[in-house]
Amino acid sequence: LVNSKMLFVFAFQTGHTTGPSLNNDKLYKFAYSAEVYVDQAKASLQKSAGYRISSGVDVNLLWRNPDNDDDQLIKITIKDVKVENVNERPADKSIFKGKSPEKIIGKGYLEALQRPIVLELVRGKVKTFYSYQNEPGFAQNIKRGLASLFQLQLHSGSSREVDVSGKCNTTYHVRQDQVTKIKDLGSCEIKKKGFTSHNRILDVSTKATSATVYVLEDSFIKSIKAEENFVFVLNYQRKTGAKIVSKQRLELKSVQAGVGLIAAKQVASVIKTLDPSYVAMPLEAEPVKSECKKCPSLSEHWQSIREYMHPDKLSKPEAAKNFLSFIQNIRKATKEEILKILRSENKELLPQVVDAVTSAQTPESLEAILEFLDFKDASTFILQERFLYACGFASHPSETLLKSLTEKFKGDVANEEIRETLVIIMGALIRKLCDRGGCKLPAVVEAKRLILNRLEKAKKDDNVRMYLLALKNALLPEGIPILLKYAESGEGPISSLAATALQRYDPSFLTKEVKETMNRIYHQTRKVHEKTVRTTAAAIILNSNPSYMEVKNILLSIGELPMEMNKYMLSMIQDILHFEMPSSKIVRRVLKDMRAHNFDRFSKTGSSSAYTGYITRGPDVSSTYSLDILYSGSGILRRSNVNIRVFDRSAELHASQVVIEAQGLESIIAATPDEGEENLDSFAGMSAILFDVQLRPVTFFQGYGDLMSKMLSATGDPMNVVKGLVLLTDFLQEIQLQSGPTASAEFLGGLAIDISGGMEFSLWYRESKTNVKNRVAVFIAGNTEVDSSFVKTGMETTLEVETALDFISTVQFSQYPFLVCMQMDRVDSPFRTHMTKYESLPSGRRYTARRGKTTTVAGNEYPLHQENSNMCRKVFGAKSDSAGSWF
Repeated sequence: LVNSKMLFVFAFQTGHTTGPSLNNDKLYKFAYSAEVYVDQAKASLQKSAGYRISSGVDVNLLWRNPDNDDDQLIKITIKDVKVENVNERPADKSIFKGKSPEKIIGKGYLEALQRPIVLELVRGKVKTFYSYQNEPGFAQNIKRGLASLFQLQLHSGSSREVDVSGKCNTTYHVRQDQVTKIKDLGSCEIKKKGFTSHNRILDVSTKATSATVYVLEDSFIKSIKAEENFVFVLNYQRKTGAKIVSKQRLELKSVQAGVGLIAAKQVASVIKTLDPSYVAMPLEAEPVKSECKKCPSLSEHWQSIREYMHPDKLSKPEAAKNFLSFIQNIRKATKEEILKILRSENKELLPQVVDAVTSAQTPESLEAILEFLDFKDASTFILQERFLYACGFASHPSETLLKSLTEKFKGDVANEEIRETLVIIMGALIRKLCDRGGCKLPAVVEAKRLILNRLEKAKKDDNVRMYLLALKNALLPEGIPILLKYAESGEGPISSLAATALQRYDPSFLTKEVKETMNRIYHQTRKVHEKTVRTTAAAIILNSNPSYMEVKNILLSIGELPMEMNKYMLSMIQDILHFEMPSSKIVRRVLKDMRAHNFDRFSKTGSSSAYTGYITRGPDVSSTYSLDILYSGSGILRRSNVNIRVFDRSAELHASQVVIEAQGLESIIAATPDEGEENLDSFAGMSAILFDVQLRPVTFFQGYGDLMSKMLSATGDPMNVVKGLVLLTDFLQEIQLQSGPTASAEFLGGLAIDISGGMEFSLWYRESKTNVKNRVAVFIAGNTEVDSSFVKTGMETTLEVETALDFISTVQFSQYPFLVCMQMDRVDSPFRTHMTKYESLPSGRRYTARRGKTTTVAGNEYPLHQENSNMCRKVFGAKSDSAGSWF
């Protein structure tokens, strides 16, 4: 006879599929502990919040299949349970001190936890998990977590395995008497809630690892050490992060004489003999959630935060903070509870309620808001607009939302501007759903077809404009041919809009046909085009991997263009070189040719300009601003464009764009219009993009009569472009820990925003001024928590910042070249962070540790190019040596 240890080692080394085997008539006594830690992402575990559950565990063999030694039934019993702090802590700071396990866990839970479970192990894998019905889910999951540790295979290799975490890809590495099990947590199939933000920059990065090390002796387990790590990091502020660490240890303390085996041929007979109350259950964890016993109702919560939601406070961090907490409560509310607030609130606060209800993105909140809003009633225009913009900014929109908007668009809409906004936002939702692989969803297919078909058939300019704006948001590859048609053949604003829509596409979509069309527009091969369209076409060419000849032809055109366009194109080329944009290498190659690069061409005068600079450069993300301004030859503004972009190594977010356009204003100062612009109607307006969503443009005036009446009645007050509350970051991940408890990580980021812009004329002083004001406050809240029903532990982190960014351009057109001064200022910005770690019992006993920090980011007057500084000196009459001046 060969002893069992030699057989086991032989099986181990030859790759036999047998699993670990228990000896007959033996009782294996183990010490077990399960620990959880919650802390900041890079913190050591010594000061983490958390707890430890420890117990004894008895294991014995009940039955072995007479026809297959690798088919075994084992009984596992948890005994002598204790709950304590995971780190040493003074008695007055321990929530567990002086409390018995029964008081902490609860008598019923403790009894359930200590009832035995039975496992059928076949070749080391758990075939069946037997337990008692109607036990608390939390207790069952802790027992499942312990049972999963007994699952292992004794040869190296990978497989799909079911355990407490679900069905996961698992890899085993076997070396002598040690087995390492690596579980790919990202592959686990289990029911859990969760969602992420649409844009990667606004989202949270996650990393999850799981490893279990088994040490074996005498064909059975001597010790097990398991560890799971979950790390969550906010992409745009990587210091705002959290981690959850879960550890399990099982160590054999002794082997004693035990009871004999149950004689039977079938598993069912053994279970019936043992206890008929046992039932087979899934090994994967069941969904459980603690109930909040003292939480306020939705109405009570709203009453406590109402004062912070007043329109005058909408650019303050408190508004963003309470907006987020309101969303969290709406997500737990019923349709009736939501409607109660919507129907009872006053007109001043109702728009903010609509922002929050729409941003909650639950089926109940969508049903409530759609029932509340009547699109046939023009008097609720503001509420309808706020609803639609909140839909456009949705972090994880549903197909139902897009379907609902499409139905509203097809129905009666009293206000034409709301009808236009509806289809524009439908475009934004199409793109978001397509980005998540939902391009073939029925609602998406229908909405795409509607926009493209109606654009093809549209006759009125207003309708064409509406569908082009929708396409500018949807960015459908199949929409490119029709955009090319309108860019090249359309008149004035329509052509310009189609060109700017093409500019938003990723360069990979800009085919040879697109570039050929843009070249025809820029060089006016087929017809004369406005400067705004030509300069957009040039920007598209230069931003989409231009050829040597394309760049050369653009450079050779400088000097032959209208005066201000010459200056603008020159400034664009210089900006490409100064900011090292992708096309800068090919531009430098072309500039070696003296025909393209000569003094005459590069010394053109004018006031138009294009400039790009950094707002911030950091290890996480960087942000840039770009200001470009184009004038007519008479000194009247044609277009000013302010962009802010945020990017990291792999993603980009178009955070904001404010474009002010004007045309046909030469008659005011008896000036001559530029070529191709002789018949343009007087017009000025503003268009905005916010977080990659094109909003409905606003008009300052349309036509000469409207212009004169507004000039005579002008107050100088800016026109509001967008005001409200936006959900920026929306991340939730529920986690099933291997030790049994559930955990969750939630990060919410709210933005309170107020963007306004205005345009002023003074015929007396022959001066015009445009002003774009951006007032914003951001509040980010993160909560990472582990919930075992009888104890919760977690960490809350908050971050808030408040700032204002102004862009002012002043033009004096009493002489030529006229004087233009551009200013871009940011005020001092307070930056506050807070972190709270906590442990709490249902009784209300709680431990907290807090830390906070407040800093101020100094205000800044962003320097533009030197020419602008020189011009500002002249405009404001400042002396070159003025103290404290940046001009």
